[in-house]
Parts: sequence; C-alpha cells; structure tokens
Amino acid sequence: MKLLSTNIGKRKTATWKNKTVETGIYKHPTNTPIFLGKEDVVNDAVVDRMHHGGIDQAVYGYSYKHYDYFKNLYPDLVFEFGMFGENLTFDDLNEEEITVGSTYKIGECILEVTKPRQPCSKLGIKFDTQKIVKQFWNTTFSGIYFKVLKTGFVKVGDELELIQKQKNTSTIAEVYETKK
Repeated sequence: MKLLSTNIGKRKTATWKNKTVETGIYKHPTNTPIFLGKEDVVNDAVVDRMHHGGIDQAVYGYSYKHYDYFKNLYPDLVFEFGMFGENLTFDDLNEEEITVGSTYKIGECILEVTKPRQPCSKLGIKFDTQKIVKQFWNTTFSGIYFKVLKTGFVKVGDELELIQKQKNTSTIAEVYETKK
C-alpha cells in the first residue's frame, strides 16, 4: 500500500444552515514529509477533540480507490487528495482485509489499526450536502484510524508494510457495519 499523499489542514470556519461551524476537515496535500505524533499529526488542525485526534485516532488513512465511487455521485466537485479529511491517502487501503489491532510500518513510524471513521455533518458541509453522510455509511469505505506506536515522519512514496496481522479480530469493515 503506497502513500500517494500526505494531507494537513487549518482550522476553517464554515457556514451551514445559518450556523457557523469550525472544522479541520479541509485537508490539502503537502509537499513535505509530515510528522505523526502520539495524538495527532503535527501542524494539522483538530477542532473537535471529542471525536477526532487522541491516542486511538491520531492519524486517519483513506484509499484513493474509493474516490471514484464518490466522484460518480458528485461529478461537479473537485476531488483532490485529502477530500475525505484524511491525513494519509493510500493507493489501496482495503477495510475488508485490514483487521483491528494489526500493526504496520510506514516511513519512520509504527502504526496500529484502531477503528473505522464514522462520518459526521462536517463531511456534509465539505460536500455541500448532508446526503453524503448516508451515502458514506452505505459503503464499507470508512477509512482507518491509526494509533501511533512510534512517532516520526512519513512522506509520499512510503509503503505501508504489515508487521503483524491481528488474528481472531474483526476487519475494519465488520466493525463499521456494527456502527450503522
């Protein structure tokens, strides 16, 4: 699994249904390596600490292969890396194969798979429609949250290499299905 893009964002104020909302979902590709810390990605805005960031959600990975599905639903939107608020965009990250608790090496880091992402209204704000939240739920394309066991830098071109597959545990897709 090759890393296609590293993405970070700044705190952004958006207006949705006459309400002002602050969010960090607007991620953009970087041209330099990014540092994965214990609780978040350095220089990346995490606005809602109750639902994002922290030990078990320090970094969010998403598969570029999933982009095509949503491009078909939203052909008028511009899709750039980081579209789903992910810090790491991989060429292929398969939630139906990756199991909770498995560990991976990427760049200088060691990551542990923790859970799927649950879509929220911020994704709807970014897509300019809350329909995306249900559409996201109706797939297995949740993306993956990782715990950072060893901090360090990652860069475009790094490979996500399996260290140890956790057996007798659920896949990310299976966990995601139980959350619906």
